[in-house]
Amino acid sequence: MRSSNPSLNDKTFSRFRGSASSGNAMTIGGAVNKTFILLVVLMGSAFYSWNEYFSGNMVQHLLWIGVLGGLVMALITAFVPRISPFTAPAYALLEGLAIGALSAIYESQFRGITLQAALLTISTLLAMLLLYKTGIIKVTKNFRIGVISATMGIFFVYLIDIILRFFGMNVPFLHETGMIGIIISLVIVGVAALNLVLDFDFIEAGARQQVPKYMEWYAGFGLLVTLVWLYIEMLRLLSKIRRN
Repeated sequence: MRSSNPSLNDKTFSRFRGSASSGNAMTIGGAVNKTFILLVVLMGSAFYSWNEYFSGNMVQHLLWIGVLGGLVMALITAFVPRISPFTAPAYALLEGLAIGALSAIYESQFRGITLQAALLTISTLLAMLLLYKTGIIKVTKNFRIGVISATMGIFFVYLIDIILRFFGMNVPFLHETGMIGIIISLVIVGVAALNLVLDFDFIEAGARQQVPKYMEWYAGFGLLVTLVWLYIEMLRLLSKIRRN
């Protein structure tokens, strides 16, 4: 019974439940503010990578620094939430380098695709928030199980695909631009979007359980992880549609 986002789950908040002093507890507004700050940091470093690419410079090293460095910061943040006020911005900075480089590569192939992907990601975020707040989507036991199972399934498919690539193969249809490939990407985008609902629910749970205020950074980090995933999947979907 946890969020499929590994950084936002029941065990995370249960460790700190009720441990915050009076006036020093996590709030939903605080988590929103921290998420916004992390997004600004991510977009700033993404702009740097983007500008480097279109200035004619190589960005492969920025892409790998962002991917590997972001992974390290994500793991540190997940295991040591107390230092998230420092590691979460570092994650956003590094992940921005990767996102900027990746976006520039896609943009060079498909003009206007990054703006489309960004607008679709923001629209999806707002739509999921509206559906959650109005109660149209309720986070029930079966809902959690379904989203978690689908997310884990996608994770293992990607993992198998990475392994197969070492042998010159890949998972059938996953990268293809035909109708089946587009449908697969649509399903993955849908699952990523549903993860946002679980993230909203667990952020609210953290506020209710009076966890320490530094967990606002941790919550912002967790939501950013999902948004980055959703944006990348939007890029993949749009590129398949363009190539098709």
